[in-house]
Amino acid sequence: MDRRRFIRTALVGASAVPLSGLLAACAKVVNSDRASVATTPTAPIGTTSLPTTTSWPAEGSEPPTGRATPPLALSAICRDAWGASPSGPGFVGHTIDRLTVHHTAAFLSSNTAAPARLRGHQSYHLSLGWPDLAYHFAVDANGNIYEGRPLEYRGDTGTDYDPAGHFLVVAEGNFNDQQIPDVQVGSVAALLAWASEEFDAPLDTIRGHRDLASTTCPGDNFYSLIADGTLAALAADVATPDATLTIECGSAAEQRVADIEAGVDSSGAGTFFLKNANETGQADDVVELGDPDWIPVSGNFGP
Repeated sequence: MDRRRFIRTALVGASAVPLSGLLAACAKVVNSDRASVATTPTAPIGTTSLPTTTSWPAEGSEPPTGRATPPLALSAICRDAWGASPSGPGFVGHTIDRLTVHHTAAFLSSNTAAPARLRGHQSYHLSLGWPDLAYHFAVDANGNIYEGRPLEYRGDTGTDYDPAGHFLVVAEGNFNDQQIPDVQVGSVAALLAWASEEFDAPLDTIRGHRDLASTTCPGDNFYSLIADGTLAALAADVATPDATLTIECGSAAEQRVADIEAGVDSSGAGTFFLKNANETGQADDVVELGDPDWIPVSGNFGP
């Protein structure tokens, strides 16, 4: 792995900005106080019916993109900050070459429970004899990204597929029973965009757990976005060749977790790259927010 693009730091944390219903575009949010990526899908999310036929892109192809943007910059909460237990023995090395999405299958009624849920998932996985949380990264309902097991080690599964080579992302929630928030989809897409570049894993390898084993994971309401290509298109729209992922530790990351648990992590500001229509391509406008004299507003900005 190129260590210049995977940085562990004690700098400030991140929060995702919920933009659903406000922007008809992907939005990248980077700010000196908080840094994150949030995106709004280019197709409606949360559909409960799946397409009768799944048409995957040709192997080796990438969804179209063409927008010139600053480098994709992501941040994730480090293991120590969210309260992970020490890893156990039994890790198996692997080389990542594909991208796979899961859900936790645990209904999340409030995102304030997300860090505790993650600690519970890890504890359960350790009780199964696995060396750590099964996944490399987790994403909560507000789009916050959490560091999971080390990337150089294969994940684990209770189903009958071999996760060797898979970059594993889990979205917190049960998406058979609840809708998946736009901002959560956006952070998953951005994380997959980073991993695709970091590990040379094509975006056309994005799959849901159910594509590989007998399971409903990652839930009907999330899987529909994978099957119809929406998730891959979102990832392609924010992908840049010099994407970075910062693992944030220290007091700022701990405060970020405290904010999540207190329910005050859903606001932010920064640079927004806006499209006037649900399509890929160069941004139609760039809006800079976050100066002291700016006041966040929301509303219907369409006709």
